[in-house]
Amino acid sequence: MRKMKFSEITGEQWEELSPYLDTCLLPVTGMTGTEKPYEATEWLERLRDLMDLIEIPFKGRVVTYPACHYISGSSEFMEMLNEWCGSLKRAGFRYVIVVTAKNEFNIDCPAADLLFRPDEEDNLPNQADVSNAIRALWSGQA
Repeated sequence: MRKMKFSEITGEQWEELSPYLDTCLLPVTGMTGTEKPYEATEWLERLRDLMDLIEIPFKGRVVTYPACHYISGSSEFMEMLNEWCGSLKRAGFRYVIVVTAKNEFNIDCPAADLLFRPDEEDNLPNQADVSNAIRALWSGQA
């Protein structure tokens, strides 16, 4: 089964599927525009690897939205990210999960229900921790 992307859902399908597709995955690459092409590729590959920890095991319940690739002005960006998460909830998602591949990117987003990023040693979270956190969120224990 394929991952569920926002572009695969028609208006008619959304009405039928929205009770089941209650979680939005919002990727944040966190590039500044100063990256060399190979660095941009590396960031996107790491982001993909992190997203796979959510998209693959939870297909059918999680919809992945387009990535926010570039940031500028940290506080302004955090305000926008928080607003986007709130808007996604108003659009019908019960939960919003933000993911970034940059461990030094300090995301402060109260409207996000979960945030996943690499640890201080730049290791991606393990599959079990990600799955447990999402299941706890869905069961109201997060």
